[in-house]
Parts: sequence; C-alpha cells; structure tokens
Amino acid sequence: MNPATTAATARRVLTQLRHDPRTVAMLLLVPALLMTLLRFVFDDARAFSAIAPALLGVFPFVIMFLIASVTTLRERTTATLERLMTMPLARLDLILGYALAFGLLAVLQVGVATGVSLLWLGLDVAGSVWTLLLIAVLDALLGMALGLFVSAFATSEFQAIQFMPLFVLPQFLLCGLLQPRAEMAWPLEWLSTVMPLSYAVDALTLVTRSAEFSGTLVRDLVVVAGCVVVALALGAGTLRRRTA
Repeated sequence: MNPATTAATARRVLTQLRHDPRTVAMLLLVPALLMTLLRFVFDDARAFSAIAPALLGVFPFVIMFLIASVTTLRERTTATLERLMTMPLARLDLILGYALAFGLLAVLQVGVATGVSLLWLGLDVAGSVWTLLLIAVLDALLGMALGLFVSAFATSEFQAIQFMPLFVLPQFLLCGLLQPRAEMAWPLEWLSTVMPLSYAVDALTLVTRSAEFSGTLVRDLVVVAGCVVVALALGAGTLRRRTA
C-alpha cells in the first residue's frame, strides 16, 4: 500500500465530483431534506425522535450505494480503471482511494443531516451524539462499499440502479425499522441476522434510548465496520477480472 497513491486516487475522484454539482448537492442535501420531510409527516417530536436516528443511517446508506455504484461503473465502462490498472498501481491503493473520497463525502453528508435534525428538527438522543455520528458514517461507508462491489456486475448505469432492490431493499425491510426483528417469522428473522444494516439500526436504536456504551453496541459497531472491510476487499477482488 502506498499512501501517496491512495491520496492521489481520492483527489482525482473528488475533483471529478466537484465538476458535477448536482451529484454533490444530492449527496449533501438529500438526507437532510428527507429528515425534514419526515419531521413534518409525523408532526410530533417524540414520534420523530423514535424513528429518526435509524433513518439517519438508512438514508446515507441508500444514497451512497447509488452514487458509488454509478460513479464506479462509469469509470469501468469508460476504460478509466483499465488505464489505471496498467500503471504501477496496487488494487488496494485504488479501492482505498475511492473509499477515502466517498468516505469524506459521507462524513459531510451525515454531518449536515445530523446537524439539521438536532439543531432545527428537535431530535432528542439519550446517548452520545458522537456515537450517533459514528454509526451513521459507518452506514454510509457500508453503502459506498457495497456500491463499489456491485458495480463490477453491471454493464450500464441503469443496470447498476437495478441492483438496489437486490442489495438494499431487503435490508431495509428486514432491519427492524418497520417491524421488530424478534416478531418476524423465523426465516425472515434469520435472514435479518446476516444483513449488516440490521446491526446498524440496532446500534442507532441503542444510542437513542440509552447513554450507556454497552457490549451490544460495541458488537454492532464491529459487525458493521467488518462488513465495510469485507465489501471493500470484494470490490478490490473484482478489479483485475473486470479490467484485464
């Protein structure tokens, strides 16, 4: 691994995104706008505080999945990755460069959404705000990592978006946000235990209800972070096959 090469890759991705202001606006503002819409849908501060923290993780997860999958696919189909792989550039440097660039955007995205929710929408969190931010950023990074991975299996941007029902929507439905996981039929409960978004929602729920930094919360954080690493490793493993 070469830190200079990784940083150069991240700068290149950020420079490209800077010339696409609509994408940047979507990344930074859409989660905050969705949280605002949610607040006025409920029109009740307590109901909003009960569900909003979990959605602070879900919204960035979905948006980063879409942006990362489409952006990376564009570089695959335009042979940008093919040209890069002819250079003395390790796959790990390349994938970490993408992760660093999208990770910085994820931090800004979550920061804006969380700031709006706490300072303007009246979100009440019993636990640490920094823990809430950490979990939400991990969710965004998870969406980014999965987006990088699935881009290897799409041949067009439309096809990349079609992967969303396969990789994102089942996690949204089974993560415990709509129905407690313990009350699901056992096959669905079992499926939810192997989906990383379930652990993210569990962690966000714990932060909402308690100020204690419990062992369960640590486990959830480790699982989500581990899934990010695994997804990035799988994404790196597709580069040689797709760009050879």
